[in-house]
Amino acid sequence: MNFGQAIASGFQNYVNFQGRSSRSAFWFWALFSFIVSFVFSALSGGESNNFFGLLGSLAGLALLLPGLAVAVRRLHDIDRSGWFILLGLIPLVGIIILIVFYCQPSTVGANRFGAAAPQGS
Repeated sequence: MNFGQAIASGFQNYVNFQGRSSRSAFWFWALFSFIVSFVFSALSGGESNNFFGLLGSLAGLALLLPGLAVAVRRLHDIDRSGWFILLGLIPLVGIIILIVFYCQPSTVGANRFGAAAPQGS
């Protein structure tokens, strides 16, 4: 999966928490979210009370649900429950554990969450 396909897939499955997402789809979505955040932060000069700060906040809200959905589907791809995303609420340790999970290769073949993820994981 390339960058454009990953972004399209993220928006097409906006609130789809079922199924699986490949490793490349997850990391390309994370890169896209970072780029959007960086651009609006640079345009706003780090201030949230101007036009670009407001647009950046709206963009962050627009990317929140598809980002959560891609993360949950990525956990499904390694045969873990989407509830593991709550580990992110544990300061530092939870984030490190999730990053390790997100870096793991996909489960080969079907698992309890569906068919194999698209090629390119």
